[in-house]
This record gives sequence, C-alpha cells and structure tokens, in this order.
Amino acid sequence: MKTIDSIPISKISRATKLVTTGAKVGVNYLKYYGDKMVNSKEDAKERLNENNAEDIYDSLKQLKGSALKVAQMLSMEKSILPQAYVEKFSLSQFSVPPLSPPLVIKTFKKYFGKHPEELYDTFNATSVNAASIGQVHTAQKDGRKFAVKIQYPGVAESIASDLALVKPIAIKMFNIKGKDSDKYFKEVENKLTEETNYVLELQQSQEIADACKHIPNLRFPDYYPEYSSERILTMDYMEGEHLSEFVAHNTNQEVSNRLGQALWDFYMFQIHNLRKVHADPHPGNFLISKEGELIVLDFGCMKTIPEDFYIPYFELATKESLENPAFFTKKLFQLEILKPEDSKEEADFFSAMFHELLSLFTQPFHSETFDFSDPNFFNQISEMGQRYSKSTELRNMNGNRGSKHFIYINRTFFGLYNLMFDLKAKDVQINNFINL
Repeated sequence: MKTIDSIPISKISRATKLVTTGAKVGVNYLKYYGDKMVNSKEDAKERLNENNAEDIYDSLKQLKGSALKVAQMLSMEKSILPQAYVEKFSLSQFSVPPLSPPLVIKTFKKYFGKHPEELYDTFNATSVNAASIGQVHTAQKDGRKFAVKIQYPGVAESIASDLALVKPIAIKMFNIKGKDSDKYFKEVENKLTEETNYVLELQQSQEIADACKHIPNLRFPDYYPEYSSERILTMDYMEGEHLSEFVAHNTNQEVSNRLGQALWDFYMFQIHNLRKVHADPHPGNFLISKEGELIVLDFGCMKTIPEDFYIPYFELATKESLENPAFFTKKLFQLEILKPEDSKEEADFFSAMFHELLSLFTQPFHSETFDFSDPNFFNQISEMGQRYSKSTELRNMNGNRGSKHFIYINRTFFGLYNLMFDLKAKDVQINNFINL
C-alpha cells in the first residue's frame, strides 16, 4: 500500500483540503444532473453516491485524525447512509494508507525523545495496520513481540478545528437545530480528545482487561507503561484474524455461537456492572484467535454511563414500559427526547417514533435467548432507518433530541448488533452476564 510522507497539520492546510474536496463533490453533482437526463434517476443517484464517497474518503484518509474518525463512526450507521458511503468509509476501520518509515521514525523520536531501537531490540518502521488516529508497528524486546501504536502527528491539536469543519455537514445530515445543539459536538470532541491520550488508554485498557478477564472465551493483550507515552502505546502483539475476515469464511455455527456469547457477555458486563463501556465496536478492534477466542483491542474510546441516564434508558428496554403510556412518556422526558416546550404535534410525533424504534431495537432484551443471525430483525432496523431518514415530516422538526449520552451508547449498540449479525450468533443468552 502506498505510504504518506506528510499530513496536513495546520488549520489552513486541512481546511484547504476539505474545500478542494467540496469542489470535487460539486462537479459530481453537475455530472449527476446530466446523467439523470439520459439514464434512470436511481442509477444516476447510485453513481453520484459512489463518486462522492470515493472523493470524500480519499480526502479524509490523507487528513487522518478526527476527520477520518468521523467517517469511521458514520460507516457503522448502515441504516442512515447510502451503501456506497458505508462501503467506502468502512475502509477507515483497518485499511488506511500508513505513514512512510522515515516519518514514523521522526514521529517516534518527537513523542518519546528516543530512537525506537533505543527502547526495543528490533523495531519494524513499516506499519502492519493503519487506522484513523494512529498506526501499529511490530517490535521485539527480550524475546517478546510487541505491537507499538504511534499516533499521527498533529491529530490531537486539530480535533476542535476538524470538528468545526464537519459540523455543518453533521447538522444537515442529522437535522440538528436549537441553541443547545453544541452539547452533542462537545461530547464528540471530548471523546476524540480522550482517544488521543494514550496514557489514559493504557490505564483504561488495564482496568477493563482486569475486570473482564474472567469472561469465558475472551482475551486481552498486556500493556507496557515503560514503553508507552502520551502518543505511543506498547502492548503484546496478538495473533489472530480480524473479525470481518473471519466471518467471511467461517461455517462453524458452534464457534459463531461461542464468540457471539463472549462478545455479548463482554458488553453487558461492562454496561451493567461497571457502568462504562468499550464504545468503539467495529470489526477492526476484534481479532479471532486460532483457538476460537475473541481478542479485544483498543480501549481509547470508553464511555462512562451516568446513573441518571442508565436507569431510564434500560427501563425503556422492558415490554412493560413500552406498554405503559404514562410511564413511557415520563422516561422520554427524563432522557430529553421530549421537551416541555414541544407542541402537541411534536410530542405526538416523537412519542410514536421512539415507541416504534424502541419496540424493535430492544427485542433482544424481551426474551431469555436471541437469534442474532435472523436477517428479519436487521432488515426491519434498516428499513426503519431509511424511512425516517427520508421523512419530510421529521426533516421539518427539530432533530435535536435526547441526552448527549445517546451518541456513544447508541453507537455502541448499533455496532454490537452489527457484529453479532456478522458472526451469525444464535441462541445467545441475554442475561448470562449476571452469573459471571
């Protein structure tokens, strides 16, 4: 794969890159208007989405950092984005052009104050994996093989300005209005800032690994503070296959069920016992070992769940709550989905919308076991997402709804459900975590 010798770091250079991309998107629209005159509107629209997705992704993968991280987050919104965007943006999970070896060495010395071979016996300056915020290299010390994650230069310093550039796009895409909409962008900014702090990630990684090590069929790497810093993180190199590669060829249902149960138990134990969760559940953060165990990586994005959000959120996951209109409405107010200033039309619309959404989305919690391989469940979620994304009634209302905590909790569940479906896990015991 072609390497990158430099990354735009200044606000001006990064803004210029996005403006150039915007011009390309404008040209794509001009082509689209001509295309739909001679071909079907559906075919023309599909080509427009493919061209736009490619141009936008090509720009973001050069910028790296929070701009590319946003693309990674959006790639998990399979029910909102057109398929062309999902396919292209999903490359940001584990297939991004890496920094060139000379730039790697320069960056390492800047962040650690030493040449990598002063720390390790051997260090491979060619990346084995590149993602949105950093890339991974292999090293050895005293016969032990390490994975060394090095953060891209300028990433931490450009978060606020990057989000300011993508904010108008997000506002339009999710129909966010109102004076308090900044709380959502601040939540994303704070989480992205945390993800650039590798000292914090090391601490979180050790805490979660220690708390969850008793869960069957789950493995974690060990981490090494003496070879880590705020922008460099050293851990055991874990042998395994990316989850997305594994599911492409696996035909063993027993293994699928075992991995699915481990994944589900891992998330339910964190949420209900620790009140915090690994909020970045995409395939690039999970490996499958040769022994059929689930290996969990990358604890940079951890979401703490406050009690005043946790209680009403999971109270709405029960059938009884959904069947009690007064109780249901009370919880919608507690979760900031309904507001005192709402008109009757707005209150009725969002009550009905969230009742439909939650009735479907919480189905796994309504029984002792659940079949995550059932395509009907996921097709219904996708159909509902597409329907509401095209709703003119919703577009005319203020989409600024819900507590800021929804952003990463919903992201966690969407990602978890997609991974469970990818694994085709059946007969998953929903409350198994209670006995662990």
